[in-house]
Amino acid sequence: MGGINIYSTRKNWKIVLFIFATIICLASLTYTNKLVSDLDTEERKKIELWAEATNQLVNSGMGPTNNILASRIMQENTTIPIILTNEVGEIIGNRNLPQRPNQEAFLQRQLSIMMEQHEPIIIEAKMNGQVILTQYLYYKDSYILSQLRFYPLLQLLVIFLYVGIAYLAFNRSKKSEQNLVWAGMAKETAHQIGTPLSSLMAWVEILKAKEGMTEISEEINKDVKRLETITERFSKVGSKPKLENESIYEILNQTVSYLQDRLSSNVHLELDNQCNDSTAPINSTLFEWVVENICKNAADAMDGKGLIKITLFSDSDYLKIDITDNGKGLQKASFKRIFEPGFTTKKRGWGLGLSLSKRIIEEYHLGRLYVKSSSKEGTTFRISLHRN
Repeated sequence: MGGINIYSTRKNWKIVLFIFATIICLASLTYTNKLVSDLDTEERKKIELWAEATNQLVNSGMGPTNNILASRIMQENTTIPIILTNEVGEIIGNRNLPQRPNQEAFLQRQLSIMMEQHEPIIIEAKMNGQVILTQYLYYKDSYILSQLRFYPLLQLLVIFLYVGIAYLAFNRSKKSEQNLVWAGMAKETAHQIGTPLSSLMAWVEILKAKEGMTEISEEINKDVKRLETITERFSKVGSKPKLENESIYEILNQTVSYLQDRLSSNVHLELDNQCNDSTAPINSTLFEWVVENICKNAADAMDGKGLIKITLFSDSDYLKIDITDNGKGLQKASFKRIFEPGFTTKKRGWGLGLSLSKRIIEEYHLGRLYVKSSSKEGTTFRISLHRN
């Protein structure tokens, strides 16, 4: 039976949400940028209107040029910072700029900013058709427009922060739900196996008492013991397992011996121990299960023929186990997906073994299980466990 990917729907929803969030961001940025552009145009029109009105007033002969140019602009404008200069660039007036201890230097800095932001508006006073005075009106964005220019960045930050929090909350909720499903499924499985198992154990004892049934009862008893081990494993998955210091090499050696008799005769297992001290805090029942799952998957990848090499080594912080096969390998896109419940490359199976193994190593043992490498020559899974 082929595997089913129970995560496909969730992934589709993630794509839809991402597209929806992107559309909202682009629409919001476009609209905000239009508002900024419109407000910028309006401010330019205001300055030009004030300058034109003042220019007309000056040229009508209604007062001293310097006073009228400065006073009219200052009276009408209450939001846009401006600086008025003469022909040689000397500051002769300003408006909507704060007072500072070193006011002259401050105004020069503001003038430089205004020169970078906008082209100046030229005001000319004429007499008999001749230009007798030229002044330059510089301005910069009002406080509101300055704030609005930064608003899209703030808006994006808030949107991404919201999406990030929502995504984390969704993942946490989903993970909590998965934990409940795993625990419930494991406990129920252990319970369902336990009921017929008790009857089988009783029947084995009856068979032992019958003459000529000793050999048969012993073989059945082996299978019963195996079922007990499986039941114990599921019961431990349903609750927080107890970790004890164990020799990883001894457990690997026992697992290799067990698997060698049960896998195809064309599959050979090899154990290479490269560390002196292989003790680490583990739950041996669950750890054996992880190694069995990986080795069985490796045997399937080799189509029941080839070498599975288990290498045990260590560094200052971790014990590491590499399990390498010489099968057909994995595509790089499958390195993470292979651990998702329901994902499988086999024609048979539910695709739960590696997912369960990753959960056991990373959640119960606080280690790591991942695909270290894969090619046409085979695949290497790596388990990293904290040392004592």
